[in-house]
Amino acid sequence: MDVNAKTGIWVIATGVIIALLYLGREILAPFALAVFLFLVMEGFGRIIDERSKLLNRSAARAISIFLVIGGFFGFIVLLARGISEFGSQSVSYERKINALISDIYGQIGMGEAPTLTELVFNEGGQRFLATIANATGDLSGDIVLILIYIGFLFLAQSAWPDKLDAIFGDAQERDQVREVGDAARRGIETYLWTQTVISALITVLTYVTLLALGVQNALFLAALIFVLNYIPTVGSIVAALVPPLFALVQPEVPAWIPGADPRDAYIYALLVFAGVSFWQFAIGNFLQPRMMGESLNLSSLVVLLALAIWGAIWGIPGMFLSAPLTVLMMVLFAQSPATRWVAILLSADGNPDGKKRV
Repeated sequence: MDVNAKTGIWVIATGVIIALLYLGREILAPFALAVFLFLVMEGFGRIIDERSKLLNRSAARAISIFLVIGGFFGFIVLLARGISEFGSQSVSYERKINALISDIYGQIGMGEAPTLTELVFNEGGQRFLATIANATGDLSGDIVLILIYIGFLFLAQSAWPDKLDAIFGDAQERDQVREVGDAARRGIETYLWTQTVISALITVLTYVTLLALGVQNALFLAALIFVLNYIPTVGSIVAALVPPLFALVQPEVPAWIPGADPRDAYIYALLVFAGVSFWQFAIGNFLQPRMMGESLNLSSLVVLLALAIWGAIWGIPGMFLSAPLTVLMMVLFAQSPATRWVAILLSADGNPDGKKRV
């Protein structure tokens, strides 16, 4: 087969796969999230089992499931509590936002400033609120589906070795498939756990900083930052911008801010931005590359492209899963001589196997 024919087949196959992933996103995206949460639970259970002499594997797995699901619902509770606290001060927030809008319009000479109510309840604002409402409704339904998937994954995992033996009769071929599966699992588990440690460290330091600066709802904002840091590149940028925006519209500026000018809110927001960005920058540029070096052997450009592509295909779930899914693709492509060149392009150092060259 000539080069042009092979190229045509590759283009057609890639288009068909992307179309199937997009059309099946309502089923595939929740299932992918369930698989990765399952891997987090299994990895955590394995760590507890290896380091504890008193617990067996079943007890370690039960503890890991309880902690992961408990943390998940804990975040939902924090989210609901934060929204409730913001709602209880809605009048004060609205007054502050209206003052800021009026100030901005006055500075740039745009005439009479609209109120927050007028901005939210115009045609564009109503479309935005409808989008948020639909996304929230879809998320609540997906949570139940994800939990069901996780339960069935745990029930089905005991039969996987026997199924593998039945599918691959040749022992050498079976060992090779097992090795590839273990490599993919290790890569994804290591990435997820490393990212969890990094996100937790950034969250704790940011929470302390927000408390020190007097930002309201610091716990809610810290929990939001923890989740956002799972989104490569863009997540850390958004995580650095969210607390300053909330600080900007905070009804009362802390007393230690000098002066009584209404524009002190801008100074306060800049201080919050500097404090939050410091941890994002310091950990993201010094600690994270060292911890991610062996687990996420992906080019920075590939990470950014993967974020855009998976986000376009699966939306927000795709953005969260873009890095581990690309790691999985790199491991799988590296197994065949025909597709190894793709894995080399995806890797950061041209060595997708992760083995040191001699």
